[in-house]
Amino acid sequence: MKELKYLTIKEAVEKGDTEVNLRGWVYRERKSNKFIFIVLRDGSDIIQCVIPKSKNPKLFEIAETLTIESSIQISGTLKEDDRAPTGYEVSVDNLEIVQIAEPFPITEYQSPELLYDNRHLWLRSRKLNAILKIRHTIVGAIHKFFRDHGYYEFDAPIFQPSMSEGGSTLFEVKYYKDKVYLSQSWQLYAEAGIFSLGKIYNMGPTFRAEKSKTSRHLSEFWMAEMEAAWMELDEVTEVAKDEIRFIIQEVLKDNRKELEVLERDISLLEKYEKAEYPTIKYSEVLDILNKKYDMKVPWGKDLRTNEEAKIAEHYKVPVVVTHYPTEIMGFYKPPSTENPQEALCFDMLAPEGYCEIIGGSERSLQVENMKERLRAEGENPETYSWYFDLRRYGSVPHSGYGVGVERVISWICGLDNIKDAIPFPRTMLRKSP
Repeated sequence: MKELKYLTIKEAVEKGDTEVNLRGWVYRERKSNKFIFIVLRDGSDIIQCVIPKSKNPKLFEIAETLTIESSIQISGTLKEDDRAPTGYEVSVDNLEIVQIAEPFPITEYQSPELLYDNRHLWLRSRKLNAILKIRHTIVGAIHKFFRDHGYYEFDAPIFQPSMSEGGSTLFEVKYYKDKVYLSQSWQLYAEAGIFSLGKIYNMGPTFRAEKSKTSRHLSEFWMAEMEAAWMELDEVTEVAKDEIRFIIQEVLKDNRKELEVLERDISLLEKYEKAEYPTIKYSEVLDILNKKYDMKVPWGKDLRTNEEAKIAEHYKVPVVVTHYPTEIMGFYKPPSTENPQEALCFDMLAPEGYCEIIGGSERSLQVENMKERLRAEGENPETYSWYFDLRRYGSVPHSGYGVGVERVISWICGLDNIKDAIPFPRTMLRKSP
């Protein structure tokens, strides 16, 4: 007996009117005395399948037993039909039930907590299916961007002996008879890597024990980071702009259908793909916020979400903000020689209220200054002796940044909550499933 060749729904639709063998899960079903309509889904798409009782009463009887998420294999004739959800319909000639699903716990009542509790099942929804496909494109675009620009992929340890982004957000882990911390950033180790490879990048999990319940924070997320020798602030900001425009370009090329499923305004993404992104100093941001919007933000204060949102909306495209106050920045962000109160650092802020999506800086070469700042934070500089070695043996100017992958996904997809940008979100209040 000849083995059937199964196509994905996407492959079948691309072939057009033809005999097809498909397999997947019952996404929706509608039954009457004369017809049974099944919306079949697989990883690629959905398609309507129809089973008329008059054509095959036995097949109709089998199909009557189907429930939502039952797994099936079908054979039939594919044809165009404007009334069908995706423009095509299959007239079913044969149906094999693989498994009849139990009553599905996700019904029309879909509270956020119900969906998070059943995340292992909600991944099957069209919304999350679309987001995960866009996420796939974004991650692939990041790898392609850096590899095409001569960067080498470089991995750093997840277990780290010290902080890189502030002690209050460290996850402590028992490490045999000692203790270490889950990685807050790849950066410190990347600074070692550039003295070997020159230009490097990484995509890795990142952990921040932030006591935040906002729609913009995760305790475990993915960061795409880069680091380059001989690169200063004015150049690294331009690399960041080029990367974001390239990511958007790839999504527009590969995921228009998914963007439509999410009801995303594609014209905005087309604008962001082509636009020039302004670069302005922190002090200029305060001038705009205080004079134009009467927000009364004092110099020296970090920008809050509403202030970031206002300045990004002012420009209506991503904006790079540089030269934040040194005293509120990490120990490795160097003071400017022109004004030591300003650090040689930057953030990129996305419009539409999505705010910070990238943070980066030149890296300090001043060992004594970094030691002093670490002591002020209650840290022991001796823990960083290996890091300071990088300044003792052939030090050069260098810079880098990190892209919050889920923040970029949220912005490009137009999501209300960053928890939907990752398959299984981990937050202050959620550690399962």
